[in-house]
Amino acid sequence: MARNLLKNPSGEDELKFWELIENGGSQWKVEDMPGDCGHDFCSEGVTKYFATSFELCLKRQVIDLLAEGFSSEQLDAQPPVTVQDWYCGRTDCGCTYQMTVCLLDENHEVIQEFRPDSVTLDPDCDDCSWKEVNHTFSDYGPGMRFISFEHGGQDTKFWDGWFGVRVTGSSVTIEV
Repeated sequence: MARNLLKNPSGEDELKFWELIENGGSQWKVEDMPGDCGHDFCSEGVTKYFATSFELCLKRQVIDLLAEGFSSEQLDAQPPVTVQDWYCGRTDCGCTYQMTVCLLDENHEVIQEFRPDSVTLDPDCDDCSWKEVNHTFSDYGPGMRFISFEHGGQDTKFWDGWFGVRVTGSSVTIEV
C-alpha cells in the first residue's frame, strides 16, 4: 500500500505541518472523536478531527515530491495520484465543506486541479455523518513536482465556537 504523503492528516499533532490559509471565527481546533453532536469515524485508528468555525477556515499542505524520495523520471511517467478526504457536520448546525487539490510543476504552476463543488450539510435533511471524497489524477502530463492539498469550510449559522465542518483522515498517495 502506498504511503500517505500528508503529515498529521487527522490532528494527532494539533495543527503541525498545516499552513493556515484562512483561520476565521474562533479559528481551527482539533477535537476528539466523536465530539459534541458528532458521529464516530469508520476507522478505529482515527481518534481526532479538525473543526472549523463561524468564518471560513482553510488549511493546506504543499508536498515536495522530490524531497519525499520520488525521482523526476518516476514523476514524469505520470503515476496515478489518489487524494482522499473525510468530512462531516454536527447534528445541531449546518456547515459547508470545500477542497482543492493541485498537481504543480517545479515553479508551482498548476498542471491539473481537482476542485469539487462545495458541499452544504444541513442537519434537518442530512444525518451529517462522515462522508468520503476521493479522486485519482491520471494523464496529467510530465513535470509534476509538488502537490497542494487544501480543505476546510465553516458553519452556516455563524455560531461562536466550532460548529463548522469537521475534517479528518486526509491522504495523498502516489502509485509508482
